[in-house]
Amino acid sequence: MFFFDPIYLIFMIPAFILMAITSWYVRAAYSKWSRVPARSRMTGYDATRRLISNSGLFGVQIQGTPGELTDHYDPRNKTLFLSNGVANGASVASLAIAAHELGHAQQDAEEYFPLKFRAALVPLVNVGSNLGWILIMIGLFLQLTQIAWLGVLVFSGGAVFALATLPVEFDASARAKRLLADSGIIQTEEEKRGVNSVLNAAALTYVAGLVTAILQLLYYVSLISGRSRD
Repeated sequence: MFFFDPIYLIFMIPAFILMAITSWYVRAAYSKWSRVPARSRMTGYDATRRLISNSGLFGVQIQGTPGELTDHYDPRNKTLFLSNGVANGASVASLAIAAHELGHAQQDAEEYFPLKFRAALVPLVNVGSNLGWILIMIGLFLQLTQIAWLGVLVFSGGAVFALATLPVEFDASARAKRLLADSGIIQTEEEKRGVNSVLNAAALTYVAGLVTAILQLLYYVSLISGRSRD
């Protein structure tokens, strides 16, 4: 069984290390800047309400969501979900995260193409992540490389999705920085550095996700290529 193929570890250990480092970096940045109060004294919820009004996004609703760093925007019901720490926190980190999610709401309202493209990939990726792996297994077991390569093609949807995520997240962070600065919610250079630190750390997680998806895909390519030569 190639589940325990040592070559798999050669491909994936760098990805696991990268994911661990980025996860630590995100939490370190959030922990640091969640202890720095914003001069405006606005909570994430208050800032979001103001920014919604300033941006004319009156159809966007705000709801709570359990957990930490679980904040997200759902375009299906135009709802921005804020964790308790972000919604009720008046820190630089809370404002950065809340504004980032509102950036996604802006993208949705403007029908930002990369966001629409990523959303269109979701059902394909949900199916492909399982179907692709199954086709690879069947192709290798039956020594039918055409089926195995078809599995790789289907499985590659995950890497495409990870790649499509980058412009969406980078743009949302750029929007967040502008929203906070233009509205006066973020005022000092220190606060701007904090916002940049939190959002840049979060962006690295998506880069790490792309690297992980590519390395996993390359493992399957090498595996099937090796079987084909044999």
